[in-house]
Amino acid sequence: MNMVFERKLPIPMEVKEQYPLVPELGVIVQKRAEEISDIFTGKSDKLVLVIGPCSADNEDSVIDYISRLRKVQEKVEDKIFIIPRIYTNKPRTTGDGYKGMLHQPDPNEKPDMYKGIVAIRQLHMRALRETGFSCADEMLYPENYRYLNDILAYVAIGARSVENQQHRLVSSGLDIPVGMKNPTSGDISVMMNSITAAQHKHTFLYRGWEVHSQGNPLAHAILRGYVNKHGQSLPNYHYEDLVHLAETYASSGLANPGVIVDTNHANSGKKYLEQVRITKEVLHSCRHDADIKKLVKGFMIESYIEDGAQKIGECVYGKSITDSCLGWEKTERLILDIADLL
Repeated sequence: MNMVFERKLPIPMEVKEQYPLVPELGVIVQKRAEEISDIFTGKSDKLVLVIGPCSADNEDSVIDYISRLRKVQEKVEDKIFIIPRIYTNKPRTTGDGYKGMLHQPDPNEKPDMYKGIVAIRQLHMRALRETGFSCADEMLYPENYRYLNDILAYVAIGARSVENQQHRLVSSGLDIPVGMKNPTSGDISVMMNSITAAQHKHTFLYRGWEVHSQGNPLAHAILRGYVNKHGQSLPNYHYEDLVHLAETYASSGLANPGVIVDTNHANSGKKYLEQVRITKEVLHSCRHDADIKKLVKGFMIESYIEDGAQKIGECVYGKSITDSCLGWEKTERLILDIADLL
């Protein structure tokens, strides 16, 4: 076997015992989970914003950013529910590049998975403790979910993972919203099949156990654009795309139809400044069509303290080292504009 087994990592229970979630923080997580559930089941008409850095690369700057979100949340809490992105696992198209804090707690040092597991739990807990935000993360490795399952508010399944059986089955056992992105090909049926699988009960192998999931009625769609056969990015957030998704949902029999619109990636062609225009266009579609308004539960926005992106090693505080992000001033203005448009 062409693999070197470095060391046996601690199981989630051991890490949680070492870094426990205190009861008062658990109450905050539960209260936020109930509010988020109400949005996805239609009991609340608030809009969800899953917003934050493309990747959580530095603990202090991430907490600084999220602390700023807390102040804005207080201004718009009657209309918008903010779920900060703390994305600690990063899928890479070719497998190369920075794979997130789980792999490299320090982007300038070599990978250390044990330190990474501890670092991501501590970061999520610090955000909860200092800002009152339970946050979102992407599920790159399904077997690692339980290191954070008592803290997270939201999980995203990426475009390259959405066809994977293990991601679908583990999602069926989560009790928080799971967003299934359309694949990079843009095939909506693949995303819908993934949602269907996540909403159903299953028996499967997980972390060496035979487990039985109960199905996750909060599994939903994320539209992130797609890439055609010529490698060109194409959007799927336009009015016609949303009408088509609403019709597809209507004929599917799935519970709680809903979509989060990812305003970056192929939807923006990775032109991060386009996120402002895309968000406002979708809100216009919501005002024009009641079915679209009911379907659209919110947005996924890549945002950090500084505009754009930098290379690893440049060390600009609060600037992304992966995809380009919207800077703080533009982000704050966008959130306030969204509230005004609702």
